Amino acid sequence: MTIPQLHGRTKNVAKRSKKYLEEALYMRLFREGSSEASVKKELNQFLKSSKLVFKWEVGDTIKKLRSRNLYYPALKLSETMSKRGMNKTVSEQAIHLDLVAKSRGITAAENYFIDLPGASKNLLTYGALLNCYCKELMTEEAEALIEKMKELNLGISSMSYNSLMTLYTKVGQPERIPEIIQEMKANNVMPDSYTYNVWMRALAAVNDISGVERVMEEMMRDGQVAADWTTYSNLASIYVDTGNFEKAETALKELEKRNANKGLSAFQFLITLYGRTGNLLEVYRIWRSLRLAFPKTANISYLNMIQVLVNLKDVPGAEKCFREWESGCSTYDIRVANALISAYAKEGMLDKAEELKERARRRGAKPNAKTWEIFLDYYLKNEDIKAAVDCLGNAVSTGRGNGQKWVPSPVIVGSLMAHFEQQKDVDGAEGLIEILKKAVDDVAVEVFESLIRTYAAAGRKSQMMRRRLKMENVEVSYDCEKLLEAICVE
Repeated sequence: MTIPQLHGRTKNVAKRSKKYLEEALYMRLFREGSSEASVKKELNQFLKSSKLVFKWEVGDTIKKLRSRNLYYPALKLSETMSKRGMNKTVSEQAIHLDLVAKSRGITAAENYFIDLPGASKNLLTYGALLNCYCKELMTEEAEALIEKMKELNLGISSMSYNSLMTLYTKVGQPERIPEIIQEMKANNVMPDSYTYNVWMRALAAVNDISGVERVMEEMMRDGQVAADWTTYSNLASIYVDTGNFEKAETALKELEKRNANKGLSAFQFLITLYGRTGNLLEVYRIWRSLRLAFPKTANISYLNMIQVLVNLKDVPGAEKCFREWESGCSTYDIRVANALISAYAKEGMLDKAEELKERARRRGAKPNAKTWEIFLDYYLKNEDIKAAVDCLGNAVSTGRGNGQKWVPSPVIVGSLMAHFEQQKDVDGAEGLIEILKKAVDDVAVEVFESLIRTYAAAGRKSQMMRRRLKMENVEVSYDCEKLLEAICVE
């Protein structure tokens, strides 16, 4: 492996002196896979060692960590290298600011920006902070910052305008985007492919499909930005959303033409969008093309294909695709199994769903929160409340794959509490609340009000209810206060 030039010399990993790592840093960190736990383990071992690395490979490794959403390890590496005297360029400071925001929150990112030297406060770092505000949907802060950037004559780039337009899209203000486009044109800021895509999406959001087509025509006419496969994917998705499947398929044909490099993402968009048009033949045709281009097909591709087939009610096709994946997979991915388990549950085939869950377990893929959520939905629909609560408890205990808690929706909790209330089942309601306390810091007031009504309906008394409500800092409604007088025993 040849290493890019550093200080005018070409270096090769095999010829490094013993004081350097014997392999590139990113290879070292991903030696045992790309899970956050394994990467953290390898990173800590490297940081504890006295081995050196070149600056270029630190940057390359941080880039790879960011692409895999491993923000905390990337930040730790960036901070440690700075402490060891590795100076950052302004571009690297902008990346570091983004990592701080993702790992420690926006306030920490603001403090990092404030502490930067004046020379580092340019379009790159301002733009990074603006992007953080936009991702956090902090509209006022983003607008104030971009005005400050204008005052400083930083020369706002299309990237910064794109961040602002994406923000307006997410907060439900797509009508403001044409105004930004006009500002870009007035300031001679060249739109890029992303700009055109956001612009088209904004027009689609206000049902201006003819406007979408005019933007596409302008893009083609100006010739400054080449329409790539993402542009046609965006256009096809807009047509699918409006039910214009004929125009959607025309856009998808153009997408195929522009996928000359046979990119995996393009294939997966094609499969998904042909699936949304209901064209099963085209779904299978693109799947065959994907398999030819990627003989060692990734788990995520099988997951996407199975989900599309399930949505098209082609369960036999989904089963065949699953068996093909199962026979050759190196890692048994519970997400792929969940796609078929969900199909079985929706079709009422509980035995098949349970059998597949156990088969996945035997292959080393333990049920995750999504697995239990699938069974929870099934049991709720079939009014098997005890089984539903058991599944809810399992989902809470398992948690999400990223380490975060799994929290049941208020609709599910409300449905279960309403059942216990109707059945005058105090013990069932209390059991559910004990499970909820493992998932949330504060149980909703509506849950406690339902519990009070359940006690009242069952004619049960409680010596502790008022104290519990006080400890939980819960204030119930006037009607529940009246019921408390009846059920509370001093």
